[in-house]
Amino acid sequence: MVTLTYVHILFVALILAMLALMAFRKSIVLPCVAGILVMGWAVTKSAVGGVQALFNALIWSGNEFWGIIVVISLVTAMSKALSALGADVLIIRPVSRYMKNRSVTFLLLGLIMFAVSICIWPSPAVALVGAIILPLVLETGIPVVWAAVAMNLFGHGIALSGDFFIQGAPTITAKAADTSVGALIHESILLWAVMAVVTATVAFIMFRRDVKKLPPVKVERTASLEKPRPAARVMAVVTPLAFALDVALMLVFKLQGGDATALVGGTALVILCAATCLNGGVKKALDSVIDHIKDGFGFGIEIFAPVVFIAGFFFLGSADGAKAVFGGESTGIMNDIGLYLAQNVPISRVPVVLAEALAGFVTGLDGSGFSGLPIVGATAVTFSQALPVNREMLASLGQIITIWVDGGTLIPWAVIPVAAICGVKPEELVRKNMLPVCAGIFATIVAACLLV
Repeated sequence: MVTLTYVHILFVALILAMLALMAFRKSIVLPCVAGILVMGWAVTKSAVGGVQALFNALIWSGNEFWGIIVVISLVTAMSKALSALGADVLIIRPVSRYMKNRSVTFLLLGLIMFAVSICIWPSPAVALVGAIILPLVLETGIPVVWAAVAMNLFGHGIALSGDFFIQGAPTITAKAADTSVGALIHESILLWAVMAVVTATVAFIMFRRDVKKLPPVKVERTASLEKPRPAARVMAVVTPLAFALDVALMLVFKLQGGDATALVGGTALVILCAATCLNGGVKKALDSVIDHIKDGFGFGIEIFAPVVFIAGFFFLGSADGAKAVFGGESTGIMNDIGLYLAQNVPISRVPVVLAEALAGFVTGLDGSGFSGLPIVGATAVTFSQALPVNREMLASLGQIITIWVDGGTLIPWAVIPVAAICGVKPEELVRKNMLPVCAGIFATIVAACLLV
């Protein structure tokens, strides 16, 4: 039986304070620094420990984000090299013929993001789709925030919450729920589909309502009078083939998470070097490749600098983050709260579903990715032992909600990659996501109450 202490209450109070500040559109970097200091002092019972927690939290947070920073930086640098060569226009030419109006373009962007994300996960997909497809999308007059919504909902939401190909999320959940990955995926499909269809439909209706007020944009993409260079043609063919090969290798060798991201990042670096060498020769490339890399990493570091501070506080809610920052036998604060809620809700079918959903939502607030999956799996086991419910479907409900929140679409510090690549504020993106995602969660909970 989990017992909540003053540390748990303090952390929740600080989170509520952060959410209140964000509601008033205030930056929370400084409050997060203060929050880390206060939590460090409270847990270690030492002022020195509180100060040390500041540094430890930033190191832990930075390490968690470094892979994303590098892959986004490398893909950004690659896109600049391809642009300098003129290959980027040739790459997107096949897609451009279908992007003639806002509605079709919105759906097409979402489907492209889904297809790429479900194969290589959303983090590298954001950089790929954002660098190559986004400029084309904006030509149709779609507000950039709605382009970000399409990428975020279809990538970090629909694709990641199912994760049917790479199967990282269902593997973690299934192990915690003491069931097989295949059984969990099978039982999750219906709830996943409800969440995906409702969220996408509500978002599309809101999008149509917003763009109806905008003047029509006539998109004319005439063939360029300038004949592309042979090197540009070569890279325009090689680049998509290289990333298609990456996807095939991921599926064949079952590369997941960091391994998949590493393959995409390495491929981007190879393409960056090749495109630079073809654009003026190796001698010129010795200098120009450095410029592209500086531009790419300048973009990555500039965007993620405040994120490291914000995430440093919220990662304290996970067990791994707490141990890394505070040391000793620190437990996951948000996980404890999720278990407490699960253990103190009256046992019957509807309250069980609501408790599982609430546990998934609460454990998703730390924004660290998959940290809530073990707790929703374990919670499903607890409930299935006390009541004859479908354990796999219950666990999948927790997984879906956790990832939609934590993966994420409702937490500003979790939508940073999409917001960054689109050039919008994370808070603005979350506000647009709020109604569609909440509608999807509500519909999914109702479906779970009927089916579990």
